[in-house]
This record gives sequence, C-alpha cells and structure tokens, in this order.
Amino acid sequence: MKETKVYTDGACSGNPGSGGWGVVVITDKPYQYSGSEENTTNNRMELKAAIMGISKSEISRKIVLHTDSKYVKDGITSWIKNWKNNNWLTSSRKPVKNQDLWQELDTLNNKYDVEWKWVKAHQDNSSEESRFNNMADELARNGALECKD
Repeated sequence: MKETKVYTDGACSGNPGSGGWGVVVITDKPYQYSGSEENTTNNRMELKAAIMGISKSEISRKIVLHTDSKYVKDGITSWIKNWKNNNWLTSSRKPVKNQDLWQELDTLNNKYDVEWKWVKAHQDNSSEESRFNNMADELARNGALECKD
C-alpha cells in the first residue's frame, strides 16, 4: 500500500484569538493547505489541521500523520477511548473541550488508516520531518495573521 505523509500545525494569536492551521500532504509531491478562524484557540487549530490533513488524503493510502501537538496525538490515540466511554466527560467529570472536533477527528481516524507520530516543533535541521513541520507551522502562522487583517 502506498503511503501518504501528512504534516500538520495550528497557531493562534492570542488564546483565544485569531487562529490558523497549516497542512502539508506528501504523495508524489508536497501539497499545501491552510485556513483560518476568528476567536479560536491553539488546540482547536491543531485539531482542525489534523482533520484537514486526513480529509485531503486518499482513503486508499496509509497516512502517517506528523503533529507537534501532544494534545492531538495523545487525545486521539489514548484519551478518546475513555472520553467516549464516559459520555464525553473527562476523568474529573468535566465536559471534554473541543468535543465537536474530537468527534470529527475520531470519525476520520476510524475511516482512514492513520499512524500518528509526534514531532518536535521548530527544529532547525535539514531533515524531511523538520522541513515539512516548519512548512506547516508557517502556513498556520500566516493563516492566523491573515485572519487579523
């Protein structure tokens, strides 16, 4: 099975504030996507980036999704099981924040073959991982800035 690499990032100017998300999808070549929202949070933009990265990928290919957000990676690979079992309440019995986006991400994660990888943010080296994570970061930051105009 052919593999698609996806690099995602979210950014926010203020938290909440103007936010942006960025995605780089690599099949035969890199494709870049971005967007923005007003009055949002960094975590929502990280989730939106992952959602859009999967959505922009072919369902027939395995996806290796790289995120620098432990919130997203741990949430989708670990915490979500308990949230769903507890009717979308946290272990402290509070409603899960960003439930709408978590549910959307969960649906996509179950529909596609996704492998989740955490990457260190803002690395200054020439590795593929660093280059494309930084590209997604720039797209997200630019999205947040455009939203402010």
